[in-house]
Formats: sequence, C-alpha cells, structure tokens
Amino acid sequence: MSIDIWLYYVVAVLILTASPGPSSLLCMTKGVTSGVRLAMFTALGSLTAITMILTLSFTGLGVLIASSELAFQVIKWVGAAYLVYLGFIALRSKQQDYELNSEGNSPQSKWSWTHARSNYISGFIVGASNPKAILFFTALFPQFIDPSHSLLSQYLIFSATFIVFEFSWLMLYTYLGARSSRWLFKPGRAKWFNRVTGGVFIGAGGLLSTATR
Repeated sequence: MSIDIWLYYVVAVLILTASPGPSSLLCMTKGVTSGVRLAMFTALGSLTAITMILTLSFTGLGVLIASSELAFQVIKWVGAAYLVYLGFIALRSKQQDYELNSEGNSPQSKWSWTHARSNYISGFIVGASNPKAILFFTALFPQFIDPSHSLLSQYLIFSATFIVFEFSWLMLYTYLGARSSRWLFKPGRAKWFNRVTGGVFIGAGGLLSTATR
C-alpha cells in the first residue's frame, strides 16, 4: 500500500468519524450523566460494533448484507427502535439535578461493572444497528484495497487507522459532555437536559427509520 492511498483513506475516515451521529450523541449524553470513566465503555461498545462491521465489509460479507433488503430492514428498525427507546427513557426520567464530584466538574457516578457493562451494551447496540455504516464501508474499502498486495496487512492498517480516529472522536464527545456543560449541574437543569436529549434520540430514531438502500 502506498502512502498516498493511505492518506486518502485517512481523509475519508476523518470525515466519517468526525461527523456527529447516534453514537457520538450517546457518548456525549453518557459523559454528562455518568462521567468520563463509565462513558468510555459506551465508546468502546460502539467501537467494537463498528469494527465488526468494518471486518465484515472487508471480507466481503458486508456486500451480502448491504444487498439484502431483509437484513437492511431488520438492522434499520432495530436501530430506530432502540434510539426511540433511549429517548423515552430520558423523557420519563424524574431526575431533577446532577451532583458534582469532589473535583466539581463532572457528574458523580458510582463505579460498578454493572454500570460499565450497561454502557458498553448501549454503545454496541447503537453502533451495530446503523445500516449506513455497512453501506459506507462496503462502498469505501473497494476504493482502497490493492489485490496485488497482502490483504491481511492492508486490513490491519485500515482497521488500526479507523479505530484510532473513531475512538478519539467518541472520547472527545464524551469529554465535552462531562466537562463543558457545567450549567447542567445547576438545580433543575437535569430535567431539561433529559427532555432535550430524549427528543433528539427519538428524532434520530425517526430519521433512521426513513433510511433506504
């Protein structure tokens, strides 16, 4: 693989990972409600799912999934339903205030593997249920793969590049959610934040349900 091809790939991945979507919104929300440590598992869950999609697309299975109307519809509606579910959970939340930790700049969340696992699963479901990711990778990889060179080495380079950019951006959204919204910690702000994020999640679910191949 030439350095020029890799640089073109970097530009494409940068645009893809920097663009806000359901996963980045979820990471930002978890950053506010759970803090950076727990929200990091949301980012890891999403990253795991999208890396699996990347791998399927690289091996050619992504083409089969992308060309299947049934598979596309199932993935689309599962993703839309889960986003709407997250929205209703936020809208029904009775939380009025967020508590600051000892540093005074992030929400107080009790660490537990149960919370970490829950955040990871949420991130994984949102990341895995976006059919547009399958279509993007299916269209992306053929433009950069050189069949005359080792496919394994190309896969490792492409995957490592994507993982670094994707995780960096998701953690940036997580950090912004946890650190840059101090006004949310004033009395009564949690209620309004839950209303706004709930509406956004439901809107994102509705938008995803309109996706077509």
